[in-house]
Amino acid sequence: MENMKAVIYAKDVLEFVTVGVRFCAFLEQDAPVRPKDFIGTLSKLLPLLYLKAEMLPRVDETECSFPEEFVTEQDYEAVRSQVASLLGEKDAYLDLDIANLHYIQEPQVKNISEDLADVYQSVRNFVTTYKLELEQNMYDALAQVKEQFEMYWGQSLLNALRALHGARFSDDHSEEEPEETDFWE
Repeated sequence: MENMKAVIYAKDVLEFVTVGVRFCAFLEQDAPVRPKDFIGTLSKLLPLLYLKAEMLPRVDETECSFPEEFVTEQDYEAVRSQVASLLGEKDAYLDLDIANLHYIQEPQVKNISEDLADVYQSVRNFVTTYKLELEQNMYDALAQVKEQFEMYWGQSLLNALRALHGARFSDDHSEEEPEETDFWE
């Protein structure tokens, strides 16, 4: 029991919880945000989320059960559609799955919104479990989020980040603000 407490309240785990809460709150916000600001914030938040997930400890899965799922299909779809609406045509990107290159030789059209909703689902389920403060459930959720990160949503996060980088620094500067005059002039 003490070992489980040491793991679920470890510094790296609590830092992941903190970044995860921030990530989920950002995707759930109702306040209007410009696409440029949205992309800029995610370009900073996603690498931090990835880093903190990478630093999560591996826990013994033999005692684990499947934690409760809190994100509904409606929650998932709300995040996905809000991101898709905000990004517009920048939501779609071409992806060539290198791991399966011998099966698929053409790029596939993917969506940043789906990638982010996939990450959101796993992270939101995890942070909601932590909010309940039931230690066995927290331990189980930690095992699950780490496994899901390694097997699935870590790659989705990286795909979204790569596509967001392309959208942020593309040659299309039509959304840029007019340059402000120099303060010292």
